[in-house]
Amino acid sequence: MTEQEFIDSIKELGIEPTDKQLYQLSKFYELLIEWNQKINLTRITDKKEVYLKHFYDSLTISKELDLNKINTLCDVGTGAGFPGIPLAIMSEANKFTLVDSLNKRVNFLNDVKEKIDLKNIEAIHSRAEEFGQNKIYREKYDVAVSRAVANLSVLLEYLLPTVKVGGNVICMKGSKVQDEINEAKYALKELGGVIKHTDEFCLPETDMKRNIIV
Repeated sequence: MTEQEFIDSIKELGIEPTDKQLYQLSKFYELLIEWNQKINLTRITDKKEVYLKHFYDSLTISKELDLNKINTLCDVGTGAGFPGIPLAIMSEANKFTLVDSLNKRVNFLNDVKEKIDLKNIEAIHSRAEEFGQNKIYREKYDVAVSRAVANLSVLLEYLLPTVKVGGNVICMKGSKVQDEINEAKYALKELGGVIKHTDEFCLPETDMKRNIIV
């Protein structure tokens, strides 16, 4: 996916990027590649692939969520900042908390924050299972999101405690999620959640399936 193809594709998601936002994404890509030589952040390094499989993929949750109607979002198990950083770049009015268990990755996120002037993110060093149990963060967020971190039952235990009553948890998955949904029924009941819907789609110009569970 070239940058122009990326721009055209996210417009179909309802996102009209500014020149500043496109510059921030480009700089983010450069920092990702630079840091990836020091610590393991991603196996995907080709620019076109990063724009498709990381940047575009991260922004697909805007199909499920009106970012103008929320204030706070936490990205648990963010890794190299996906989906949190692309979302934060495209939605400056919201506050994003990026959580990762590895301090080296948190250092990377803080470097990105400084270098591309992202004032709306906070990077937290914490294990996913401890974050939602911490009184500072419990039931504090409008939305909690996680991308390809664990199976659904485990993710619900990590994420549901972080959102306010009436908040949304968004799990970004690959293909074949029905078994996970079936296995998660007990966890949903115990944690007070319900599945609103699941959205299956393919990344543009590919047969790579993605599922977003809300």
